[in-house]
Amino acid sequence: MKPLLVLSLIIISCHSNEGKKTGADENAVKEALIKLEKESWEAWKNHDSKFFEKFLSDDHVEIGFGGPTDKAAVVASVGSSSCTVKTYSVDRFELTILEANVAVLTYHASQETLCNGMPVPSPVWVSSVYLKREGRWLNVIYQQTQTNR
Repeated sequence: MKPLLVLSLIIISCHSNEGKKTGADENAVKEALIKLEKESWEAWKNHDSKFFEKFLSDDHVEIGFGGPTDKAAVVASVGSSSCTVKTYSVDRFELTILEANVAVLTYHASQETLCNGMPVPSPVWVSSVYLKREGRWLNVIYQQTQTNR
């Protein structure tokens, strides 16, 4: 429940139009965040936990099919050999800028992945919430919802 509360508070507190980026700025943010998401999928595939150490905020919350986890659990999971990513694809990216330093990237993802011998649900819709801290975009909330399309 706490991760949903955090996300709701971010959205409510940033609902004004003040500080919203438009035009070229918005395109630059979208490109930067898509690049980060694609790099994160490649790091996931390659068990690159060092990428996730820098990519995730210290207060990161991930809401997966097993419930909410934190940065330490995500980094440990990525670095382990418990999951094997055979293929993946990401597309249909949409960006919502809530405030100059808060953005939500949503997209469609599919993968052929086994974790502990069990297939990971696919395809999914993804929501990634980013905050810009000290000049860097950090992933603070990541959530997947299984879909049939």
